Amino acid sequence: MSDTMGIALVGCGTVGGGVAEILLRHRDRFALRAGRPLVLRRVVVRDPHKPRDPIIPRELITTDLSAATSDPGVHVVVELIGGTTVAKKVVLDALAAGKHVVTANKALLADAGSEVFEAARKAERAVCFEAAVAGGVPIIHALGESLAANQVTAIQGILNGTSNFILTAMAERGLSYSAALAEAQKLGYAEADPTLDVDGSDAAHKLAVLAQIAFGVAAKPHEIERHGINTLDAMDIRFANELGYTIKLLAEAWTAEETRNAERGTYSTVALHVAPVLLRHTDLLAQVRGAYNAILVHGDIVGETLYQGPGAGRMPTASSVVADLIDLAVGRAQRTFAAAQLWSKTNKGFTVEPTERVRSRFYIRLLVVDKPGVLADVTRILADEQISISSVVQHEAAEDGGGPVPLVLVTHYAETGRFKTAIAKINGIGTVAAPAVFYSMGD
Repeated sequence: MSDTMGIALVGCGTVGGGVAEILLRHRDRFALRAGRPLVLRRVVVRDPHKPRDPIIPRELITTDLSAATSDPGVHVVVELIGGTTVAKKVVLDALAAGKHVVTANKALLADAGSEVFEAARKAERAVCFEAAVAGGVPIIHALGESLAANQVTAIQGILNGTSNFILTAMAERGLSYSAALAEAQKLGYAEADPTLDVDGSDAAHKLAVLAQIAFGVAAKPHEIERHGINTLDAMDIRFANELGYTIKLLAEAWTAEETRNAERGTYSTVALHVAPVLLRHTDLLAQVRGAYNAILVHGDIVGETLYQGPGAGRMPTASSVVADLIDLAVGRAQRTFAAAQLWSKTNKGFTVEPTERVRSRFYIRLLVVDKPGVLADVTRILADEQISISSVVQHEAAEDGGGPVPLVLVTHYAETGRFKTAIAKINGIGTVAAPAVFYSMGD
């Protein structure tokens, strides 16, 4: 059996504790599968006296990062502290010290992928990150290796389990957003401050990582159009259901038609966004419930493939981290990393297309004064922007007739930019009592 592979774990919280437990409990299994032992040599933490599960041998615990990066017996540093400041220093220091890196940090990759990967290439080391997107779902491996014969043409993903749990509770049990969020927090699916999950930021980070692998696009998270579920009203869940649709928070990327450029030749564009989307009840992604993640990938050769599983949590995420460690021990990860050239200047990839040019069907919900002519005003504005209506649903006014009534419209396909222009005009109508609520439709 070959020499051991020494591992330093930086961060021993929920996921880090899971990684430590797996490494300590299944040594024989991993030695057999990797062809050599995987040995946990250092565990870097902030509080060395904190009780830990599993119980980690005291001699492995340290607060000194340099003890991990300077140890010649450490070959891989696993970064699991999150964030983009200290974590970035940990990763760059590890690479500079000649260590491979395994990380679950999607924010770091999305914000500083170019710098991190350039440092890895300079050091002739690999960065592995299967756990950074969708927890225990092997989507990074699938896009980078299993689907290598394909040009990916579209990605649709439920990439945030917190949001999906909330939407499932609202749709199936009629809970309000606030009640569903409170339940998610009680069960541990949502943080005390759930902002990054519910406003779409977490999904945007993950989409940026997937877009780099599938399209070579180095999009920063702030460049991805993003709308969360934190403003979603239960009435839109109900109206969508009446129309035969389910609302899901999707991270989406689509390739557009090839575009001719005199200087660069023929190339393709891709549009990226994160937003609630109406999906037909029969759609595969519409049926993903609770805190699960799922990613639908369209390849030009294979067609449509679906990857689904637990997207977060101690053991699912730790499972992906350890899978990367085994790949490094075997030597697969090093070859894959060198060939992929991710976040590289030589990988020009696709051009990001403004979402205004994307065509979609739209759901619109208005609160309008119950007077004659309101619908005519709305449809005239839509017609002026060359947007036709597929269906209209207007619920009856209350018996006292005193308040605004909901008016729901579904459009045919329209260009997003023209649709938004129409919405701005509709919001200016005196009989429209509140800003229009609208979502794209996934069919």
